[in-house]
Amino acid sequence: MDLSVMFFGADSTTAGQARHTETYEDILAVARTADRLGFHAVWTPERHFQQVGQVFPSPPVLSAALAVATERIGIRAGSVVLPLHHPLRVAEDWAVVDNLSHGRVGLSVATGWHSKDFTLAPEQYADRRRTALETIPRLRALWAGESAEYPDGTGTPVSVTPQPRPVQDTLPLWVTTSGNPETWSAAGALRAGVLGATVGQSREELAEKIALYRTACAAAPEQRGTDAHGRVTLMAHTYVGADDAEVRRMAGAPLKTYLASYVRQTAANRAADPTTAQLTEEQTAMLAEFAFERYLSWGSLLGSPGHCAKMLADLAELGVDEVACFIDFGIGRDDVLAGLHRLAELKENL
Repeated sequence: MDLSVMFFGADSTTAGQARHTETYEDILAVARTADRLGFHAVWTPERHFQQVGQVFPSPPVLSAALAVATERIGIRAGSVVLPLHHPLRVAEDWAVVDNLSHGRVGLSVATGWHSKDFTLAPEQYADRRRTALETIPRLRALWAGESAEYPDGTGTPVSVTPQPRPVQDTLPLWVTTSGNPETWSAAGALRAGVLGATVGQSREELAEKIALYRTACAAAPEQRGTDAHGRVTLMAHTYVGADDAEVRRMAGAPLKTYLASYVRQTAANRAADPTTAQLTEEQTAMLAEFAFERYLSWGSLLGSPGHCAKMLADLAELGVDEVACFIDFGIGRDDVLAGLHRLAELKENL
């Protein structure tokens, strides 16, 4: 099993220019350390106009910086909200990063979920899922150097080929899912990887979805640079401490604050369940407390090295190929780096 580092966007309640500059420095420091320690990849998200993840509006821009700051680690988008962008622009931007990184790029495609994100492309919101899935084969073709026909500034169809040419002949692709079984099946039918999470589902539910994905992947026709097995990458909250008591003390408050802010972000979504929007601050805090306790028991890498080793073994048994370790939920840089060193020691025994 491979271990990667994932940034997901911590709560930035007190953010300002100085805070944002410091956050970018933290990201670069973590990426350089993960690179030296032999982690498989570093993932960065796409976020717009929210308290959560203010420093992540443009994955290719940040990934260009990560590409030149590191030497070996994969540079991944987790995710590109494809309906917000023209596929030609996605292909060209990431080809630049692929060249800067000497062929270390990979993308996970997301449909987008928050209505405010689509301020950038309001006409795409209603049909965002279909748009994202149908654009993936086109993106693969553009990456491979095939020309495509689009209207130019006068409305006249013209044939164009994205530039520059990337280093990799085929683009490593994933499909991001929040848990919908149909998305797992769709990823398999495209023979793309799937980027999911342990959050919000039991071990049994996760096993069913992985089986569904593998079946769809095996039955799908051959597609560019893919195989019949696919790749399951799961996001998991991560802090490996000296012991379980330290983890509860260090991770408890920041993770519960992060979870509460995420619930508030969800409530602000126009498409959200109305009951979420009606939650009081007390109810939100109780929900965050419940989620934290659940993560300590299953579905996270929050705990002592022994506890986390057992969790990794369990995920491997389920058929997980890669764990994307979500580390930026409010713990300070020095503690995050110390946790990464402990995790790297576990990685050597996988």
